[in-house]
Amino acid sequence: MNYMKERSFLDTSILLYTDDSQAPEKQAMALALLQAGWASGNAVISTQVLREYFAATTQKFGLPIDMAQRKIELMASQMEVMSIDSDDILKAIEINKSQGFSFWEALIIRMAQKCNCTILYSDVIQPQRTLEGLKIVNPFQH
Repeated sequence: MNYMKERSFLDTSILLYTDDSQAPEKQAMALALLQAGWASGNAVISTQVLREYFAATTQKFGLPIDMAQRKIELMASQMEVMSIDSDDILKAIEINKSQGFSFWEALIIRMAQKCNCTILYSDVIQPQRTLEGLKIVNPFQH
């Protein structure tokens, strides 16, 4: 598939699969998606994604802190990183109330919408939904 032809937001789960050797097919897909995003310049993440990535890789997966830090530095240098402000939190609460997403999912959706992404890649947020021009896509479903 040709990924990242459009401005696209990557959920934390996609980044986590790049380190998951226990799921080689998903790892390969996540790496291809990440590389396509870097090459095209269309990949976007938020500070929330970086925080979640660090916590999951170091606390759940046992990745050494220095290695996780280097990976975050690399990701931050290759993708646009959106910072979250109080207005984003309030808009995420509205998405949470109106659409039924968890607050954390709503905050990811809000950040993707804020930076004018047309695609949100995630395998945990309900796929195949479109919200105000943002399509949620699970890249692991064929």
